[in-house]
Amino acid sequence: MWGGRFSAGPSAVMREINASIPFDKALWREDIAGSRAHAAMLGARGIISAEDAAAIDAGLVRIAEEYEAHGVPEAWDLEDIHMTVEHRLAELIGPVAGRLHTGRSRNDQVATDFRLWVKNACQVAEKALENLQRALATRADEYAETIMPGFTHLQIAQPVTLGHHLMAYYEMARRDRDRFVAARARMDECPLGSAALAGTGFPIDRNATAAALGFAGPTANSLDAVSDRDFALDYLSAAAQCALHLSRLAEELVLWASQPFGFVRLPDALSTGSSIMPQKRNPDAAELVRGHCGRIVGALVSLMVMMKGLPLAYSKDMQDDKPPVFEAAGLLELSLAAMTGMIADSSFDTARMRAAAEAGFATATDLADWLVREAGVPFREAHHITGAAVKLAEARGCALDALQLEDLRAIDARIDGRVFAVLSVDASVAARLSYGGTAPVRVREAVAKARAELDMNQ
Repeated sequence: MWGGRFSAGPSAVMREINASIPFDKALWREDIAGSRAHAAMLGARGIISAEDAAAIDAGLVRIAEEYEAHGVPEAWDLEDIHMTVEHRLAELIGPVAGRLHTGRSRNDQVATDFRLWVKNACQVAEKALENLQRALATRADEYAETIMPGFTHLQIAQPVTLGHHLMAYYEMARRDRDRFVAARARMDECPLGSAALAGTGFPIDRNATAAALGFAGPTANSLDAVSDRDFALDYLSAAAQCALHLSRLAEELVLWASQPFGFVRLPDALSTGSSIMPQKRNPDAAELVRGHCGRIVGALVSLMVMMKGLPLAYSKDMQDDKPPVFEAAGLLELSLAAMTGMIADSSFDTARMRAAAEAGFATATDLADWLVREAGVPFREAHHITGAAVKLAEARGCALDALQLEDLRAIDARIDGRVFAVLSVDASVAARLSYGGTAPVRVREAVAKARAELDMNQ
């Protein structure tokens, strides 16, 4: 390819370090699509003959059929997917294949291929997140009135509903999906035609190639176009944030599936056993989702560090941009599928959840709020009174609503019988009627809104 400049070929080390075909062969569909669009434009503009353009296109179609059937061959001397395709094209149609590279460079070629691939990866993530949202909304509707403990510091704080808890992750997934949509919109510009870095002197039509490849338009600056990997960083940033949310949910499922919690039984299809302990049901799928998060965040950091000091325009460092993106995309797709399956098919022990909420003095805040609302007690004083009531209930080994009225009045005479209307977990949950609150009526409203957003009512 570039032997005319050198008197000796590359060393074995250079050959190995320089070859990217083992991983960039994943771009073969995008590379052939870009080449077909470029050849059609060259023919339409009269830069190459219509006959040559047709021959090139027919050859590219045949190569695509070969790769689809048999995979992409790895010839390291050809370095990358671009030269692999061009070499095979020359074998099929002869010297005419050499006209394909008129008015372009591997720099704008790979930038275009990679953008196309990442655009599609964004769409894959969007669809997978939609599936997760559907599963979350469906189960939230099912458990809109199921009481469970809400936690802060992993200590029982206030009662909530399982439906409300699941809808919290729906909101995270909604934001994750928005990030992929926004990333895809930002990367919707085509680098093809920027050539090596300065554009080309041939009278090409960049709008035509951009449209043919499904881009909104061409990139505005050739230097930026060939050296930009913001689109890959945008994807990885969205993927990392999504993976963080999946990891949080996975961690909760791991905890809930343990015997001390006993809140959930994960589906058999997403659990494993032990090689030595026959009683074990290990939440391995959830643990692997949690573990994949570290690798996805690592992919983002890897590409950020790689790009941080590169001068304009293209540098060979950027050959290493693809492996972290490919790895992160595969891990994210797998994690989303696994988590969707866990949410859809898990069995929740609602009685165990309710018992845990009742055992943790989760309605203490309701007592304090009642003192403020009904007895006019300043909240800080009400907080102190409630603390004394919790201490007494703890000593007696009972819930707050199991204390006698005289016990509560001994702590503060302003307490009367009306207080028992707010001390049960059911009353506590039902009272949380503020927008976004855990009251079942609010959860059902949130689910209805989600179902409308996802067209689940069709």
